[in-house]
Amino acid sequence: VEVNSMVRLSPGDSCWQYVLSVLEDRVYQTSLMLNKVLEKLDEDQVQMPDYALKSAGASIVQSRTTRSYRHNRGKFFWLSFPMLVFVKSPEVILQPSNYPGNCWPFPGSQGETVIKLAMEIIPRAVTMEHIPKKISPTGEISSAPKDFAVYVSIFLNEEQGTLLGEFMYNCEGDLFQTFQLKNELSEFMRYVKLKVLNNWGHPEYTCIYRFRVHGDLKHTQEFFEQSPIREELKMATTPAD
Repeated sequence: VEVNSMVRLSPGDSCWQYVLSVLEDRVYQTSLMLNKVLEKLDEDQVQMPDYALKSAGASIVQSRTTRSYRHNRGKFFWLSFPMLVFVKSPEVILQPSNYPGNCWPFPGSQGETVIKLAMEIIPRAVTMEHIPKKISPTGEISSAPKDFAVYVSIFLNEEQGTLLGEFMYNCEGDLFQTFQLKNELSEFMRYVKLKVLNNWGHPEYTCIYRFRVHGDLKHTQEFFEQSPIREELKMATTPAD
């Protein structure tokens, strides 16, 4: 990295003062560069609103969701007696915490979940995320979902919903893979079903790290008024007694 110092030696400066000035200047320039890198890393890679985000009001419909994989090797013990089996909630796929192990596993290679979106939208695309092989503790990601289907519905009691396409998550591709939904809709939907058809070869379970839903919002103001974000902003701006 080339850093151009603006420091110039004057007759009254000592050599030591000059060296310190150069070092300070380089530290400052390096700090600016690092801040730009960190800002780039903090940027959302998808650059589209996620209406399946839990903090915005979305949630998992547990009664329409495959049971989580019960990890027997993660048991909690008390006085050498097994007490609880470690189970990850499917809610984790609605949150932006993408690090090894922080995923929703379900048994086998087929499973599904229904998501109640934060607001009614016309769905246009979905994004599937997983971790790369480089940071996987096992060095492979065969538990990643492969083929999956997306359905949408207005009401929860619709058994199947409208199929908006079948897609494949490429485990050798980008971590964030966005898929455009195929069928054009004119109605606003509230529920999305993610149905995983198979994985990349893991015999015991499949892991989903994050699933996002993108689309056209019906009323921006209505979304803001019903979102949990509004209450947080209200509390932050209300003067204390």
